[in-house]
Amino acid sequence: MPESEHPSTFKAPQKWFVGDVWVDKVLNDENMTFGNVTFTPCARTNWHTHEGGQILRVLAGSGWVCDRGGEPQRLRAGDMVWCPPGTTHWHGAANGSFMTHLAISIGGTEWLEAVDDQLYSSKG
Repeated sequence: MPESEHPSTFKAPQKWFVGDVWVDKVLNDENMTFGNVTFTPCARTNWHTHEGGQILRVLAGSGWVCDRGGEPQRLRAGDMVWCPPGTTHWHGAANGSFMTHLAISIGGTEWLEAVDDQLYSSKG
């Protein structure tokens, strides 16, 4: 199917996310993707890395971001996060809140294992 025929908004693949997540694609080329990503309460990405890094700008709601081996950091509307190239991390919505962020991902993404409920619920 040609790119122009793909829906711009779609449900994110369950193999890469826990919970219900929706993506509104803004740009997708071989070097960079831009998308508004909306997480339902407690929904989150799997652990993953970005070849060239990732910028997250929280547009609404609240959530979390966490680097592997680090402590989860609270995210609120207006926050911006830089995930350096090769850093393994996850991000998603807080319990009781939706969260929408603009995700700018540079280069390829390597998707890893899910962030299980026990790890997710152990944060701050």
